[in-house]
Amino acid sequence: MKLDFHTHGKLAKRLPFSTQYTDWLFDEAKNAGLDALCLTEHFNTLQFDELYGYLTYKSKREGDTLLLENGLRIFPGMETDIAEGGHVLTLGTVETIMELNQRLAPHKVPGNFLSFEKLMDLFREFDVLVGAAHPYRTGGHIPELPLEQLSRLDFLDLNGKDAAENRERTEQSTYALGKQLKKPVVGGSDTHQAAQYGCIYTDFDKDILTIPELYRQMRAGHYQIIISEKAPFQVKTACVLKRSLKEIRALGGDYVEVLLGNGKDKNTVPSLNECIAATHKTIVIDYAPKAKQMAERIEEAANEMVLKGFELVSVTTTPSAKGILVFKKVRTSKNTF
Repeated sequence: MKLDFHTHGKLAKRLPFSTQYTDWLFDEAKNAGLDALCLTEHFNTLQFDELYGYLTYKSKREGDTLLLENGLRIFPGMETDIAEGGHVLTLGTVETIMELNQRLAPHKVPGNFLSFEKLMDLFREFDVLVGAAHPYRTGGHIPELPLEQLSRLDFLDLNGKDAAENRERTEQSTYALGKQLKKPVVGGSDTHQAAQYGCIYTDFDKDILTIPELYRQMRAGHYQIIISEKAPFQVKTACVLKRSLKEIRALGGDYVEVLLGNGKDKNTVPSLNECIAATHKTIVIDYAPKAKQMAERIEEAANEMVLKGFELVSVTTTPSAKGILVFKKVRTSKNTF
């Protein structure tokens, strides 16, 4: 069972919940080869209740999971901020997650976040799994907490976004903490945008339907974490597309309609690759070991794309001395972007 331990069902927590966007996300998750995901939506996201209410209505209950019509299995969850700085993941039944979210209602804004200790006291009143999300991300302080508090965790998140930025550092630090605490490390993409699905996932030996069984398999180590070689590109592409869609929203546009084809029949909704192709172009520059030669090729490609109405938004060089250039369509009065 290919499971992503850290995902979101909305583009951003301050944006309204969209059933169309969420449906599209989960279809793309299935298309990316995932069998299941943990929906660890931000505890203070707008319309948290509506998101889970919709999924409960749209799914069939199997064990502790919600099974969608497309075959994707969802483990309900939540991502919660702590006062010290950092995020904690919680997995449980949909009823438990909804109850916990209601209990946290007074603590959903900065300044009112619970401390790690008090949050764990609350969580331990329920049958849930609790993990440290991206423990070494800048701004977080979970590894600095007392060991007696950290020992209350059930698992650590090897985060796809962080691994894409610096895989060696992320793996070394996360696995070292896991070894020190004797806690399993699992992989989650941390995606709000479908391009990130598959950049990292946790592959279990068998299908799992309940939270207790999930924990048993985690403790037994009956899984392996798979990180895609394309993870850096997937994460960068997702970030570019996310920024573009949020910009559309800020300018008064409907990012969902732009993404999904302006209300076209569901059977004709474009795939993720088609959406990206319409607004973004990627160019790979062949082997260029010398910096000057690489710079000249980047400049040449950028100038050519400007004439076609695109602007350069990111440049990545690979260990094999190739360049990956991502361009975005320049918005004019005659087009959306």
